[in-house]
Amino acid sequence: MEHLIGLHGNWNETKGKLKLQFATLSNEDLLLLEGRQEELITRLQTKLGMSSDEIRTIISDL
Repeated sequence: MEHLIGLHGNWNETKGKLKLQFATLSNEDLLLLEGRQEELITRLQTKLGMSSDEIRTIISDL
């Protein structure tokens, strides 16, 4: 499985930055379970109306 930059290290910090950038995201939207990164990407795609590549780029750029 591909690893996302930003999902390793301090996820709480990355999550806070995402919530600042996208006020519509909730803690539930940003729930990251070990080994279930694709579920997170899918939730964010649905909530933000973006492609998985766009979501990955945003997370990587944080």
